Amino acid sequence: MPPPPAYVAMQPAAKTWFETLRDRLCAAFEAIEDAARDAAGDAATPPGRFAATPWMRPTADGSAGGGGEMRLMHGQVFEKVGVNVSTVWGEFAPEFRAQIPGAAEDPRFWASGISLVAHMRNPHVPAAHFNTRMLVTTKGWFGGGGDLTPMRPETPESTADAARFHAAFRAACDRHDPAYYPAFKAWCDRYFFLPHRNEPRGAGGIFFDHHATTDPEADFAFVRDVGEAFLDVFPSIVRARMAAPFTAGDRAHQAVRRGRYVEFNLLYDRGTLFGLRTGGNIEAILMSLPPVAHWP
Repeated sequence: MPPPPAYVAMQPAAKTWFETLRDRLCAAFEAIEDAARDAAGDAATPPGRFAATPWMRPTADGSAGGGGEMRLMHGQVFEKVGVNVSTVWGEFAPEFRAQIPGAAEDPRFWASGISLVAHMRNPHVPAAHFNTRMLVTTKGWFGGGGDLTPMRPETPESTADAARFHAAFRAACDRHDPAYYPAFKAWCDRYFFLPHRNEPRGAGGIFFDHHATTDPEADFAFVRDVGEAFLDVFPSIVRARMAAPFTAGDRAHQAVRRGRYVEFNLLYDRGTLFGLRTGGNIEAILMSLPPVAHWP
């Protein structure tokens, strides 16, 4: 069964969008590193810069399977941040096909997307996750979202940051359908939850998957607006908090909270599972893990 023509026609534009958004996010984060250096008056300490590592997806028969690029930065503000893009194609493994819409009829797929995780050096700056993607089997759809993880979600500062973050996504959703934000916020709250600890991973955001209306171009425009919203709001939150003083106790608490991040990503995250089952780059898939985490 052939894939939907509208989604096939959209593949080059989707790939280009994810790569362009990657470039803009990396530039925004490097500009924050520059600003932190200038504010500290420390010309001797170089600001963080992204290192790029391209990779190709291996296939059993040696044919082309696509690939991507992992960009990773260890800086003064961003202790560890990765911004990855990939465009891959091939066939889903038999045991995976029933879980993917349209793959049971024909196992061939095409997928492109961007994935970002930022772990911050200052415990007063929240960690963040963002991804958007387009998948094509015998069906086509978009997915993704973003969420914020304050280290101390109970503080007024974290509450204000979460409100700004949610307002940005609400505005992006409302431009397309007022029903999107409440539905996708609730989906995010359900998804980014640790059942074994009976607690949310963070302050939430939005999450959506298998998003396909009768207008693929409108769906793609919505995904672009979600990316623009994250690009606008998260750097501004970082700039507002990155100079706040913190203690060794704050850092110790941050490491414990990061442990919850590890637990979710290794036990429940569907993106991790998808990447591992489709022959993705291991380092890029596990890029989301923090540089230091504690389980006291």
